[in-house]
Amino acid sequence: MRLFIIFVESNLVWFVMGVAALGLLFPGPGKLIEIAIGPLLALLMLVISLAFDAHEARIVFRKPSQQLLAMGLVYGPMSVAGLLTGRLFFGSGPLAAGQTLLGTLPTDVSSPLLVLMARGNVAMAAVFNAINTALSPFIVPFLFLSLTGIQLEAPLGWIILELVLIVLVPTLLGVGLRTMLPTFFAQYDSTYAGLGSIIYLMILLAVVGPNAESIIGYGWYAFLIAGAALSLNLIGYLVGMSSRFLTADRANVIAFLFTVSKKEFSIAAAFVAASGLPSEIAIPATFFAVIQMITSPVAARIIAKGSKYR
Repeated sequence: MRLFIIFVESNLVWFVMGVAALGLLFPGPGKLIEIAIGPLLALLMLVISLAFDAHEARIVFRKPSQQLLAMGLVYGPMSVAGLLTGRLFFGSGPLAAGQTLLGTLPTDVSSPLLVLMARGNVAMAAVFNAINTALSPFIVPFLFLSLTGIQLEAPLGWIILELVLIVLVPTLLGVGLRTMLPTFFAQYDSTYAGLGSIIYLMILLAVVGPNAESIIGYGWYAFLIAGAALSLNLIGYLVGMSSRFLTADRANVIAFLFTVSKKEFSIAAAFVAASGLPSEIAIPATFFAVIQMITSPVAARIIAKGSKYR
């Protein structure tokens, strides 16, 4: 079993491409497990949180300047990048507004997994993730209104539920277990990234399947939407890498990299629904979900290989 888990992690890039294609061609399985996205994300957070203890988390909290930097990068340059790529690819209209909304979103819940795979500071990524999600109901509507002039209602109930049940509780549980039984959980360190990878693939299938009809329905125009998503994702990597000018720690830079480049796409639909806006505004986030879930393992793989030769 351990060999299979390690095999999945080592070949995650190919598995991701295969699962994405499977979800588009045969959306049925993805639709069946769509209801399990929340529990799967919570399980992912639990598995990743077993990789660090309370001491490592305390070190992160003792450096609030790093948290402020992460928040600034996630909500500052990325919001502007969302606006600019939206205008460049779509001009105006719902898709342009959706691309702008995408840029203002907080960090994706799965970011600590990619940080773990890339040999980065997982505790830092988990803290950044929690803080960005907690502040999103107050920051996202303000940014979106400032950039588009469109009033956005914050789905407080949904976001609080995600923060508590999907992020906070699993993280506290995992960190608590690792802190109380460090020797026991340390022996499985080589498997956490692999277990997380398997959960990651299930989440990808649950995202692609239910949205396959919408993605395919755009025809050739889907490539333009995907191009906008990829552009924003690549900008996210560049913005995240800028943290190198403020910290020399490679593990910390990796945490910034995936914190900035990944966006919590599911919140977009919740914001749009709560605000009574056209559902098409959430489409760029849907495409971005697939794009980031493909590029992130590639980036993590490249970074991890680079770490071996340092």
